[in-house]
Amino acid sequence: MEINKSNTTKINDVDFNSIKFGEIFTDHMFECDFTNGNWNPPIIKPYSSIKMDPSSHVFHYGQAIFEGMKGYKDKNDKLWLFRPGDNYDRLKKSCIRMHIPILPKDFFYDGLNGLMNIERDWVSNKPGSSLYIRPFVFSSSHMLAASPSLDYKFLIICSPGASYYSKPLSVYIEDKYSRAAPGGAGYAKAAGNYGAAFYPTSLAISNGFDQIVWTDSEKHKKIEEVGTMSIVFRIGNKLITPLTSDTILDGVSRKTVIQIAKDMDINVEERDIDVDELISEHKNGNLLEMFGCGTAAVIAKISSFGYKGDIYNLKEIDDSYADNIKKSIIDIQQNLSEDLHGWRYEIKN
Repeated sequence: MEINKSNTTKINDVDFNSIKFGEIFTDHMFECDFTNGNWNPPIIKPYSSIKMDPSSHVFHYGQAIFEGMKGYKDKNDKLWLFRPGDNYDRLKKSCIRMHIPILPKDFFYDGLNGLMNIERDWVSNKPGSSLYIRPFVFSSSHMLAASPSLDYKFLIICSPGASYYSKPLSVYIEDKYSRAAPGGAGYAKAAGNYGAAFYPTSLAISNGFDQIVWTDSEKHKKIEEVGTMSIVFRIGNKLITPLTSDTILDGVSRKTVIQIAKDMDINVEERDIDVDELISEHKNGNLLEMFGCGTAAVIAKISSFGYKGDIYNLKEIDDSYADNIKKSIIDIQQNLSEDLHGWRYEIKN
């Protein structure tokens, strides 16, 4: 892999105390092109704009997928990734569903290792700090034919971390619009899944909510996800999260939350849960917590939900499962506690 280092750095111009999520980018990026039926040798080069033709396939047919990951630095300045193998496996699934050639695994890891080493000064070892890493692939052929692209571009860019949600969320349970349907691409991390969510989310925001709880496309009764995150409920002393399917993303954070909860001897159920059950459990006083989980937020607590004109508030409780699980995950990510499951991946010099 070719490495072309920048002669300058932007890091001295960044106020790390006031950055917003995903608005500041590091000095370098990884790039790899698919042409003539093969992935070409990759390069790490200075972060820069990409020249795109107006006929570029992605603008017209949306063949694009991405992943979300984080890098960490511990108190000894060692660099770590968290469960990168799961991200690569999901990237492959997304590629297959969107008919995109699969990037070789060694290219993926070489890119992550190379970028993290070059950008190590961008990663703080302060508690809660991280480097957000965005691998993505898009179709790049110059063509208007409604058929798969012949050319693709794979890039990895990095952004110093900031809190995704700064307060507990108020969410609206969607009863009209759908994120995904059976047989569709809901399980893929495809760009279009997110673009199509912006309009219904904006309607919820205009009514005073922060995010949407997505429900099944047929009857809008089964709960699926919240915003761009997996969703988890604490009913009594057990956690319930919807089963993954072809309409629900197989979240890396979701799998982590489930395992950490089991390590804490918390009963976890992966099953369908519908709106009527949720409201009934709230009225009975059994719904103690709701939270979303995803790479950017880790865990985002939910303080209330709305449905068909009614608002249901959740009380703040002591010994919160969400808080305990989040702390456990962050401690593992930042090498502050033992990694029982081999999730940490060390970046070697």
